[in-house]
Amino acid sequence: MTLDPKQVKSLTLAYMGDAVYELHVRKFLIQSGEIKPNSLHQKAVTFVSAKAQAYCVRHLQEHALLTAEEERIVRRGRNAKASAPKNTSVQTYRLSTGFEALIGYHYLANNKQRLDELLALSIQLIAGSEA
Repeated sequence: MTLDPKQVKSLTLAYMGDAVYELHVRKFLIQSGEIKPNSLHQKAVTFVSAKAQAYCVRHLQEHALLTAEEERIVRRGRNAKASAPKNTSVQTYRLSTGFEALIGYHYLANNKQRLDELLALSIQLIAGSEA
């Protein structure tokens, strides 16, 4: 069975994207030499938080780094009906959902090269904003 990511619901794309992004972040942190589980967790949170993901998608949009199709996917994810957690604003949460939907879309579409580009850029953005 072939899965067409264009037919997948936005929140399902975001669900997949969340898992893919978190796995990528964990791999990055381990490869960077971090080994203590508590420290790994604390650092991972800075990358996978709604605030960090919203920052990434805003950067991608402001610098015109997304294709028209990618913008559409982000918009779909952003407009999906979901309840924002109490610790973040609705706008930030929606932007982060759009980011996760974009990652999930590329993963399910098997667009490995573009997925890797977006993941690497996101890690670079967040790591750079910590400095």
